[in-house]
Amino acid sequence: MQTMQATSPGGNLPLVRRLEAVGFRAWPAATVIYDGSWQIRLSGGHPSKRLNCVVPLDPSDHRDLALRLEKARKRFHSYGRPLTLRETPLAPPQLIDHLSQQGWSRFETVKVLTANLAQLELPETLDRLPSHDIGRFIDVSLSLAGEDPGLKPALAEVLTAIKPPTGLFMIENAEGAPLAVALCVQDNDLAGVLGFSVSAGQRRQGLGTEILSSALRWARISGARTAWLQVVTDNEPALALYRKFGFQDAYEYHYWREA
Repeated sequence: MQTMQATSPGGNLPLVRRLEAVGFRAWPAATVIYDGSWQIRLSGGHPSKRLNCVVPLDPSDHRDLALRLEKARKRFHSYGRPLTLRETPLAPPQLIDHLSQQGWSRFETVKVLTANLAQLELPETLDRLPSHDIGRFIDVSLSLAGEDPGLKPALAEVLTAIKPPTGLFMIENAEGAPLAVALCVQDNDLAGVLGFSVSAGQRRQGLGTEILSSALRWARISGARTAWLQVVTDNEPALALYRKFGFQDAYEYHYWREA
């Protein structure tokens, strides 16, 4: 199987649709509403942009832009969230032009990468077995991300809502201090790596390679053929690591917010 990747700057739209679909299942929002082909994702407990955004999924669906954005704004405000839109290659160009004309701005760009698991050189055995302790996994994740421990119930809600098989990977030192963490979601022949993080004081010591190798090996054993992940474009250390593993660009998406 060849590596799944985009074939043009606009992206391979069938591939984009498939990766978007598995991405939604891998990181499920509490509430999902459709306005035509626009997916409106909201989660009252967790502030993640991926859980609180409008995602247009059909380049031809650009009717009544101002009205539909206003309806979405009211929904977001009812959740106490600012209206945020995620632009993938599936977004109508007319919508993006409208946002620009209305003073909206892009504020983050994320790369979606894929790799052929069959071609990766991975250990024959798992250095790290996946954990089933969701509570501990959440504690480690929040600690490494420097996020509010008060988000634990909201993150637990997200993780327990994931339907496909999941592998929770953690590395801690002898005293139990968190060093690295990764979540792998295996959805048929696709496996997504999410929440990948290494302690700032422990980077460039092989921990990222170790935990990523274990997650990908577990995914391959579980039947996945292609791995995917998402990374912000300015995270150069993570991008360098992923490139070493053979990950290649599939497409990019952008977040937009109002002025």
